[in-house]
Amino acid sequence: MIRLLIADDHPVVRAGLRALFSTEPDLEVVGEAATGAEAVERSRPGVDIVLMDLQFGAGMQGAEATRRIRAAADAPHVLILTNYDTDADILGAVEAGASGYLLKDAPPAELIAAVRAAARGESALAPRVAGRLEARQNASDEALSSRETEVLGLVADGLSNRDIARTLFLSEATVKSHLVHIFTKMQVSSRTAAVASARDHGYIRPA
Repeated sequence: MIRLLIADDHPVVRAGLRALFSTEPDLEVVGEAATGAEAVERSRPGVDIVLMDLQFGAGMQGAEATRRIRAAADAPHVLILTNYDTDADILGAVEAGASGYLLKDAPPAELIAAVRAAARGESALAPRVAGRLEARQNASDEALSSRETEVLGLVADGLSNRDIARTLFLSEATVKSHLVHIFTKMQVSSRTAAVASARDHGYIRPA
């Protein structure tokens, strides 16, 4: 039996997933979480897979919750199930230790197969997500790093270099260095142009 914890801040989504998994004899929903913090707290022994949304209304978000869950001894596998497929989201989740990454428009059969694959310790990536990761690997020299994508996302949020440095625990000089690399890779000369290009290419979420 594969025991599941569903972490999503929308009750309708949790109810729909519970109903879907109840039709499978080898899958059992043993808990739900409406926040990232609850997901961490309830990922106790007895949970094999956590289905994790990336975006919660407030507080701890999915990538950080995934990181904390995976840092524990005998941690369950985490399978991301989200609406977001930007490079920043995908890389953040993979680096946090997620075993798979699926989009909420995935067919039910694909989602069920992904849960079983994750339970076996296998990677489970939506085809579109796998394609994005492969494209990044093939263009590794020009692709933004995870940290560069993170910096650019904060630029898009309107943060100054000083605020970005404080948020990421970096020096302002390091932030400026990241921005120089970003501008070079993206062949732009301003923060505004970098953000616009990043959104066009799916590196960060649309406004």
